[in-house]
Amino acid sequence: MKLGMVGLGRMGGAMTQRLIEGGHQVAVYDPAAAAVAQAAKLGAGPSGSLADLVKQLSTPRVVWIMVPAGAITTGTVMQLLDLLSPDDVLIDGGNSKYTDSIEHAAMAEKKGVHFLDAGTSGGVWGLKVGYCLMVGGKKAIFDRVEPIFKTLAPADGYLYTGEAGSGHFVKMVHNGIEYGLLQAYGEGFEILEKSKYPLDLHAVAHLWNQGSVIRSWLCELAESAFAREGHLESIKGYVDDSGEGRWTVQAALEENVPAPVLTLSLLARLRSRQEESFSAKVIAALRNEFGGHAVRKE
Repeated sequence: MKLGMVGLGRMGGAMTQRLIEGGHQVAVYDPAAAAVAQAAKLGAGPSGSLADLVKQLSTPRVVWIMVPAGAITTGTVMQLLDLLSPDDVLIDGGNSKYTDSIEHAAMAEKKGVHFLDAGTSGGVWGLKVGYCLMVGGKKAIFDRVEPIFKTLAPADGYLYTGEAGSGHFVKMVHNGIEYGLLQAYGEGFEILEKSKYPLDLHAVAHLWNQGSVIRSWLCELAESAFAREGHLESIKGYVDDSGEGRWTVQAALEENVPAPVLTLSLLARLRSRQEESFSAKVIAALRNEFGGHAVRKE
């Protein structure tokens, strides 16, 4: 197929390369001219603007956007809807909130443009092993552009999830689960690292990947990380979040679903960003007040 790719960051650039290697023709646009030039070296058609990108595509067009979630995605969708024609297809493969995708689909429908929300997992490894895709929208449009999904994903690595918004909803929950898994591995390895035993964390991670119940790709990545630094000496314990964990917890509350592990894993990330926890100070002071427990001074 021929399609446009908007956004050539870590994932958008690699997805463009995988599509070209899979035989597709890809026109590209990114505000960073260097990223466009790099994609052009791979065989992509460079564009200097969204309008230029759209002109390179024949109708019915297909445009995939991989830009940061929120205002940037909404702005990009609105600009493209002014440029696209009825029966064109717009795919959002970023980490948009599913409610935003429902709104974007409604905006597109008013213009006669088809909208698909494609939750995309795979990170920097997607180029090599493929991307796991969760796609919402009209089934007929999913079928129309399915060759793109087949190229981007590994075998059995993409799924039609239902109406608009469902793709990003499934991806949201996927990322919420990821928070919990990461927290469990982090806590487990900290217990090992703080113990009285001189444990080789790289060796333990490698061991756990050999038939253990908790073997996983994340554990393989832990093995890789500990191979570079046995105690992760150069890494600060600050953990960011891109929104999906928060949205998953919000959805759990709205659906009356108890999700303590996912919720606490999100809160642990917030705690990691504090140089000093005032709540911990309050707890230490109260323990001193009622029990005479010692407090550590700054």
